[in-house]
Amino acid sequence: MVESIEAELTRDAATLLAVAADPVRLTLLNRLAASGTRCVCDLQLDPPIPANLLSYHLRMLREAGLVTTARRGRWVDYTLAEDALERLHAALPVAAATRAECGSCR
Repeated sequence: MVESIEAELTRDAATLLAVAADPVRLTLLNRLAASGTRCVCDLQLDPPIPANLLSYHLRMLREAGLVTTARRGRWVDYTLAEDALERLHAALPVAAATRAECGSCR
């Protein structure tokens, strides 16, 4: 049972990191982290990508729970989820802490 919980947590962490690892999605996360809520019209990249591709990447971030949306008339505003950075940090390996506890690793 413990192994299955650990395996599930590892799978969830890998999925979250894979979503953030895409260069387009990482750029979008960085922009939202730096500037707060942004209209989808303000999130176009340089060089521009097709609108349907931008929508796809934003959907992937939304489905992973890394961004939230709010509809404003016909516009959609995107915000970095409150716990996004904490979740991404928690998904990273804890190798440094493990090495510090392991006497034979020094």
